[in-house]
Amino acid sequence: MTPTVQTGLDRLLAGQADHLREASAGLVLHPASVTADLTLSVDALLAEGFRLRTLFGPQHGARGEKQDNMIESDHYTDARSGLPVHSLYSETRKPTRDMLEGLDVVFFDLQDVGVRVYTFVWTMALAMEACAEAGVRFVVLDRPNPVGGVIREGPVLREGYESFVGLHPVPLRHALTAGELARWLVAERGIEVDLEVVAMEGWRRDMTWAETGLPWVMPSPNLPTPDSCVVYPGMVLMEGTNLSEGRGTTRPFELVGAPWLDGWEFAQRLREFDLDGFELRPCSFQPTFQKHAGQVCGGVQIHPTDVDRFRPVTLAVAMFKAARELAPSDFAWAEPPYEYEENLPPIDILWGSDALRECLERGASVEAILRGVPEEVARFTDEARPSLLY
Repeated sequence: MTPTVQTGLDRLLAGQADHLREASAGLVLHPASVTADLTLSVDALLAEGFRLRTLFGPQHGARGEKQDNMIESDHYTDARSGLPVHSLYSETRKPTRDMLEGLDVVFFDLQDVGVRVYTFVWTMALAMEACAEAGVRFVVLDRPNPVGGVIREGPVLREGYESFVGLHPVPLRHALTAGELARWLVAERGIEVDLEVVAMEGWRRDMTWAETGLPWVMPSPNLPTPDSCVVYPGMVLMEGTNLSEGRGTTRPFELVGAPWLDGWEFAQRLREFDLDGFELRPCSFQPTFQKHAGQVCGGVQIHPTDVDRFRPVTLAVAMFKAARELAPSDFAWAEPPYEYEENLPPIDILWGSDALRECLERGASVEAILRGVPEEVARFTDEARPSLLY
């Protein structure tokens, strides 16, 4: 099948931005940094004569070697290319001046998933800052947003809640591509970097992943399928609680539960919220690692049925409320540290403020918790419009 969409990487290899071919270059990559025929970007660029000098790896590593969350990667030499690999999920999340020494340009080729708390775009933002300081050009090889470019949901990050799962004020589900977010960071956040975006060809904002015709490669170990990405904008919030988000199973983020929940009761309570765009299947599952490892959890599997109507953030808020009502003495918020934040509760930096936690503790309804969020999202939409490429 010929893909409908040509990524920024494939367009670069086809001759777009040929002026960069002779530049001394660095590359930020991970396992999903592939061409339409599944060639890893470093191999494809070297084969085409690009002068790569160094590689940079984000969370989970340049070749995806780290399975679990919050495990740092080492600096090393890539066995296949012989290039040095600098870890940007280590003692530093921002490239140092030494790492950028001798480079004319840094290519950024990470598959993002369109959610504020996914760390790859903040690796991008910090790399942009470093390149601005070092006088190095920054080039984004753009890729599709697998949860689409139309629907935005969840609150905008508030000042004082910045962390590596949110460095700038964007909604939880932001509906931008990495290239568009980079343009927004320059226009609205004042990162004065020499930015170039190699845009995609053929991508529409309303496309599902299947419609792109591109192969799916896990951008991180716990997003194994496009369906995992569809539920991720809401279910990632489970990381701020003692509910399992399905890590340690074959369906992370599609499964939610805990040893102290009855899956059938949980599903029935959630159906009372009258949400749509998905079906819930009561189930039991036993994580092999992370929360509740080795314990049987009662919970649900989420089956999206209509991605245009499904609102995973709203579902996540309903899940918190239902779990608290069904097991008030068992449900709990996770304690810090979380993603290099030592003091703030994880749920607060995931949500972008303390509003969710405080409202739930007061017994507020789902509607009350989300009150004002559409207005925040509308303001961001207006602000981001000049940065759109598609």
